[in-house]
Amino acid sequence: MADTRPRGRFSRRIREAHAQGRLVVQPRMGFADLATMREGLLGVRAADAAAVGTITLDSYTRVNDHDSARAALRTGAELNGFPLVAHGPGTTRRLLDSVSGDDFPVQVRHGSALPYPLFRAMVAAGVDATEGGPVSYCLPYSRAPISEAVKAWAQCCELIAAQPDPMHLESFGGCMLGQLCPPSLLVALSVLEALFFREHGLSDISLSYAQQTHPGQDLEAIAALRRLAGERLAQADWHVVLYTFMGVFPRTPVGSFRILEESVRLAVRSGSERLIVKTPAEAHRIPTITENVDALEFADSIARDEAGRAPEVEATESGIYEEARLLVDSTLELAPTVGEALIRAFARGHLDVPYCLHQDNANRSRAYVDPGGMLRWAEPGRMPLRVERGRTRRPVSAKGLLTMLGFNERRFDREQLTHGHLRGLQYAPRRPRSLS
Repeated sequence: MADTRPRGRFSRRIREAHAQGRLVVQPRMGFADLATMREGLLGVRAADAAAVGTITLDSYTRVNDHDSARAALRTGAELNGFPLVAHGPGTTRRLLDSVSGDDFPVQVRHGSALPYPLFRAMVAAGVDATEGGPVSYCLPYSRAPISEAVKAWAQCCELIAAQPDPMHLESFGGCMLGQLCPPSLLVALSVLEALFFREHGLSDISLSYAQQTHPGQDLEAIAALRRLAGERLAQADWHVVLYTFMGVFPRTPVGSFRILEESVRLAVRSGSERLIVKTPAEAHRIPTITENVDALEFADSIARDEAGRAPEVEATESGIYEEARLLVDSTLELAPTVGEALIRAFARGHLDVPYCLHQDNANRSRAYVDPGGMLRWAEPGRMPLRVERGRTRRPVSAKGLLTMLGFNERRFDREQLTHGHLRGLQYAPRRPRSLS
């Protein structure tokens, strides 16, 4: 992580915790009701963990349908997150002023491909941090053309860069579709979005990566991400955020805690500064405040245990850094600006996310999970990548795709609990739960 100044209080909190040997943990949490949202933030702030807060927005706000969000607030209709624009900047500022501070900054998480109205509201509300990017919030969540998303995100970056205390901005590029995107492309997209942010005046940023299907491969990927960031973002204040697996989640409590445990250990081993945590409720419903706090405290307990142990997993050596660097460099050669290069790269299939149905994605690349659990390229499409000889290129059937999508669910739910799993659990959840 580069040592540059100035930096906002979100990054200061991350850096201070990292210097103390603590992993910062963060929930995915958002409620429409102001009182409940405040209660949730206070619960996270009081957790026995090095935590930062989250306000996750609702689906109407993500697509700029603020009239529907306002109508829901008037009628009491259920929303799946916090309608920041509908509540208004003043209301949101008062909410934040009542709970946030230097030791507890709050990030707004949204999912909007064309977020300029939202960014204006966040600036007016004094939000500490947010997330997204012109590719990572366009391809998975929107039908908007990438060219429109690039233009909108350029305006957003320039808006917050012009503020006396710019918000921290996190690239979501390392989390494309949540799963079945090989690590080299995730790393390249996260770096490219970070370079896009830098191009438009931001220096307080983070890069993301989502836990996949093989701990050693994930270690290699995060090392590649950190190396490329160190090479390309020397003048920025940056850190790495890891996401607990974002695909089909284990359905049993044991499986859920096991996959969370593995992501925490991966975060500590890889030197990641921040972890976005999931709860055992994820496979079934939106988690409660108590469930979010329990997951944060469990993660903190595992992180402290892992910090005192010798690493038990070694990084693979599959060429992720070289592939990611090739994708970054060859994309940047396509145009004089990062934004235009991203547009051209997807138009040519030079960047191609497997199984992504967005109209601007070629969708000719394919990936598969090999017998050892590593996520590999089966077909690179028109991307400048070489696939090892002897790998299968048979078309993936619908059944085969579903089987791959459920790989981690089966891995963590169906294997017998063996000696050593959950050994870091020296923590009593607020409510008794069975781990058998």
